[in-house]
Amino acid sequence: MNMKPSSADPRRVIAQRAAAELRDGQLINLGIGLPSLIPGYLAPGTKVWLHSENGIVGVGAMASAKTIDADLIDAGGGYITIAPGGAIVDSATSFGIIRRGLLDITFLGALEVSQNGDLANWLIPGKFAAGAGGGIELAQKAKRVIVTMQHTDKDGNPRIVERCTLPLTARRCVATIITEQAVFDIGAQGLSLRQMLGELSLAQLREITAAPFQDARQAIN
Repeated sequence: MNMKPSSADPRRVIAQRAAAELRDGQLINLGIGLPSLIPGYLAPGTKVWLHSENGIVGVGAMASAKTIDADLIDAGGGYITIAPGGAIVDSATSFGIIRRGLLDITFLGALEVSQNGDLANWLIPGKFAAGAGGGIELAQKAKRVIVTMQHTDKDGNPRIVERCTLPLTARRCVATIITEQAVFDIGAQGLSLRQMLGELSLAQLREITAAPFQDARQAIN
């Protein structure tokens, strides 16, 4: 997959690459924001079940202006449809799905991720935040946590760091990070580079990544 963020919307590059992680039959939770773009890039014929923690199993496409049902929204407040075979459940059932570890993957955004997989994604000190919400349980209970985020913040500061400086959502929970520049996996030895997505050299990628990482591309290939 040859993606070049310099000439494409980074968010869509990330969403397209993230969609490649999905497999038929999986139960998936999508975080608010960037992760919600992922279904638009699923390979034809791929059938996954989308879970929304406010009580939907089988989230369908976003509603059009003609099909909006004011009572039918996802956890981020977006107007949606229900896929054939989908169901609306109560909050206890919805969070029971999360707490029992039934989610195959949760895709979450992040402010920082450490080399050990610590996740900070809910609070910047001094700025208003409604609360961590269901992200805490999603991060701890999903079988696999994939973070989808831009590689640096708006000021150019790295978001992949040795140690998070922002309040944590959960410790050692992130398995994979997908940015517009690269895909990293996190294991017992720390960060491993699985794939480069952009036009940067390896040296340039290291400059904007504030944590050491192993280049595992040769081993994978």
